[in-house]
Amino acid sequence: MKSLKLTFVLISFCFFFVATQCDEDKPPLTFEEERAELNIYKDEIEDLAATSVCNENTECLFIGFGSKPCGGPWTYLIYTNSIDVDQLLLWVDDYNQLEQELNEKWEIISDCSIAPPPVGFECLDNTCNPIF
Repeated sequence: MKSLKLTFVLISFCFFFVATQCDEDKPPLTFEEERAELNIYKDEIEDLAATSVCNENTECLFIGFGSKPCGGPWTYLIYTNSIDVDQLLLWVDDYNQLEQELNEKWEIISDCSIAPPPVGFECLDNTCNPIF
């Protein structure tokens, strides 16, 4: 019985070792592949923000979204506190960090203009419309 358990453990270890070796043998992702993965994450974040609604019981908010190579956000994501704000902020922070790392890794450049944040909001049809 002991030898059967030992054999199972050794076989399991071998499968684990082979599986992890396969991951190391994969070629690195291209810029386009990395950007595509990041865009999927961006879409998920924007979809969450889009589910928020404004009304007399909610507040329109915004957060810098994206990471320009020169610094600062590409734009501002508009949302309300009708959604899981903690989750949204966590995802946006993670996304911004990942995009900054992508910019550094691939030496991406952009203009160094600064996206202006909204100065206020107007709630129309349960949607926050930014005022710049």
